[in-house]
Amino acid sequence: MLNFGFIDRWYESVKQMARHKHAVRALVMIAFFESFIFPVPTSVMLVSMVQSDRTKAWRYAFICAIASVAGAVIGYLIGWFAYETFALPMLEKMGKAHSIDGFKGMVDQYGALAVFGAGLTPFPFKVITLLSGALKLNFIVFILASLVARFTQFFLVAAIVWKFGEGAEALIKKHFAKFTFGFFALVILGWAVWKFGLGG
Repeated sequence: MLNFGFIDRWYESVKQMARHKHAVRALVMIAFFESFIFPVPTSVMLVSMVQSDRTKAWRYAFICAIASVAGAVIGYLIGWFAYETFALPMLEKMGKAHSIDGFKGMVDQYGALAVFGAGLTPFPFKVITLLSGALKLNFIVFILASLVARFTQFFLVAAIVWKFGEGAEALIKKHFAKFTFGFFALVILGWAVWKFGLGG
């Protein structure tokens, strides 16, 4: 069995980086690489940075979203050209095999809308980007869905921390997944009504 203790250490390292003088550069790098290889969610550092300076909450959220989507392009290309040789072995070593099957199922059912839904929730974004390339999803649709999902997620996280301060981290851990999955469910409901009602 693989030992994932190093991920816990990285979590703490990421939090410490939020207080470094080059924290913004580190935030860009983490948001970029989390989109295709880095195991720690960008929100970990975003929460810490907004807690330290709530006046910059929206700036930090914007930086996260842009860097994350830039990284998503790299993830998509890796998935397209090197899924079997690089992406799949890496995801399996990180224990994301169940996430791969889950995202494939979402794509089979909802198509490109799955990119938006999974990108909005705490679902591993690297799985989304790599598999989107591997499954040859339309690139423009992929980028648009990624933009909407990542801007929504990071601005929502920033807004929660801006509002609740030190208590935000516990609130996000407890309720964020439920809220975002619920929001995605409403999107799916709206899509179904349009497709089978108005669109039918």
